[in-house]
Amino acid sequence: MGSAPFEPRHIGYRSVFISDLHLGTRGCHADFLADFLGKMSCDTLYLVGDIIDGWRLKKSWYWDAQHDEVLRLILRMARSGTDVVYIPGNHDEMFRSWLPMKLEIAGVRLCQDAVHETANGRRLLVMHGDTFDSVVRYAKFLALLGDRAYTAALVVNRWFNAVRRRLGLPYRSLSAWLKRQVKGAVKAIDRFEHALADEARRRGLDGVVCGHIHHAEMREIDGILYVNDGDWVESCTALVEHPDGRLELIDWAERNRLSFMERRLAPVPARPVTCA
Repeated sequence: MGSAPFEPRHIGYRSVFISDLHLGTRGCHADFLADFLGKMSCDTLYLVGDIIDGWRLKKSWYWDAQHDEVLRLILRMARSGTDVVYIPGNHDEMFRSWLPMKLEIAGVRLCQDAVHETANGRRLLVMHGDTFDSVVRYAKFLALLGDRAYTAALVVNRWFNAVRRRLGLPYRSLSAWLKRQVKGAVKAIDRFEHALADEARRRGLDGVVCGHIHHAEMREIDGILYVNDGDWVESCTALVEHPDGRLELIDWAERNRLSFMERRLAPVPARPVTCA
């Protein structure tokens, strides 16, 4: 008798935070993302900005079946009882004009930012983070120029990984590696992280969860927990909260290399989310 096909187990989390999907760009790893969304469940899903790349779509239209699948899975989660909170970023800033109306669209709630309480009682500020990026905030023209250079780097990244696939090697982000080698970029990331941690402290919270800079990180900054959930362009990462409140950054591309072997976790109801 032949063996039954392998089916990865479903993963249950209390909360999941993803950002910087950049749907509408060729750099978006919508296939990895659809795989992640299809193999997990959660009580609360935070979409922490730059979900749809309005900047890129204004210039040229790109949208494939995998992008459709990502949206379908998110809406299916909302219909199934997941509290889906959408916090627009700078690339999907067109939705920010809707924030005063406090809309809920197809079960997805729009918020400027939010406060999330973990199962073990930590209160975390959830925001995209671009308002603390001086280039985006004060010199949008420079940000758009940077966006062009970044897009070029992602093209190189695609070819780099096409070669790795032919060699039977797992996905690796060349663009993320290059960013870590540039001293100025490292300093800018550090300033950004401290600014976000200071904002959480100013609001009397225990930590902050953000996106924007495509650099997944979790660390303590002067007693404040700073977490960046990364992106789905360079690294394919997400922040997940386990039923006991433990936070973990996961790299889904890396887990793909490991055949997505996971232990099933029983979900625990999450507390209501408060838009800040």
